[in-house]
Amino acid sequence: MQYDFATPLDRRQYPSQKWQRYADDVLPLWVADMDFVSPPVIVSALEERVSHGVFGYGRLTDTLRETLCAWSAEHYGWSIEPDWQVWIPGVVPALHLAAQTFCSPGQAVLTATPIYPPFLRVAERSGRIAERVMLAEPEAPGAPWRLDLEALEASITPQTRLLLWCHPHNPTGRVWDEHELHTLGEIAERHDLLIVSDELHCDLILDTTRQHRPLASLSPALAQRTITLWAPSKTFNIAGLSSACAVIPDPELRRRFREAAAGLLPEVNILGLTASQAAYAHGDAWRRELLATLNTNLQRLRDHVNRWPGVTMASPEATYLAWLDMREAGLGASPQQTLLDSTRVALSDGADFGCPGFVRLNFGTPTHLLEEALERLDTRLCHSG
Repeated sequence: MQYDFATPLDRRQYPSQKWQRYADDVLPLWVADMDFVSPPVIVSALEERVSHGVFGYGRLTDTLRETLCAWSAEHYGWSIEPDWQVWIPGVVPALHLAAQTFCSPGQAVLTATPIYPPFLRVAERSGRIAERVMLAEPEAPGAPWRLDLEALEASITPQTRLLLWCHPHNPTGRVWDEHELHTLGEIAERHDLLIVSDELHCDLILDTTRQHRPLASLSPALAQRTITLWAPSKTFNIAGLSSACAVIPDPELRRRFREAAAGLLPEVNILGLTASQAAYAHGDAWRRELLATLNTNLQRLRDHVNRWPGVTMASPEATYLAWLDMREAGLGASPQQTLLDSTRVALSDGADFGCPGFVRLNFGTPTHLLEEALERLDTRLCHSG
């Protein structure tokens, strides 16, 4: 391989949420933050920009807009326009901004669970009504989670205005198929819903038989009611640089979103813009090798899960996150806490995603560190049940 995904890196020398939330003897496999050095092209671009020594107000370049257009056309077959792009400092702020902008007090925000925890707090934080619908659980061990389309439509009320969607899905790793997406779009049109589609993990497709299709790319009508959120943060491990993009084809939605953001959200910082340009222009070779490493790690994880009584995993088709069902593993009401206490491995608690009894495991780490963590988990899980 051309790039190094194996050399350990001491991340405790700088404060980080991942490595300093827990004690030093804990191996953290929780938050969606990989332990790989970002692509050399990004590091070099940042070094060059920092060497300039002036860090005044930046400006989004036409080059970055055009580079993202080219990335979209090449990787998703979706031709977007430069002026559809609204660059923002993060996806989570965009979720809240959309709720405040497009939902009035008394209207509702609908979310399908399990889901990335910030989704579940958007309605409360914006003073809107929260609505939830459960995805359909796997029909057999190892089978994928599914979108329960009937339950989704039945959950829509006269107050429902906004659907927060996640594609590919965090935490289950599903790459939604075209039937699911088309039907979702039809439901949204019938009920006049706006959709915010968080597609943050779209460049991390692990299953080579699957391909990411942006929701808004399926039809012009669907594009007019969809805000697509993209970012290089997860793919290229630059989340701390706070750079993301809302792709909004409809000019009126785009105007309202942009005006709502003015004075509330800061501009994307200059290093985030620099890193984004380097990532989308020159980072694809690194990304492809990352996917190979993640698939190696995923196979290691499968091997261990297969010997853990009472534990099942819907194998992720995308992301570096695995969603484990531990309800039958004999670990009590909080498997996450039980495993933290007994093995000193930190996982994400499924209760935070709307599904107690599950855990989310981040396998985006050097293989030898993942293996060490899995061997620690073996000490408890191979004897549970």
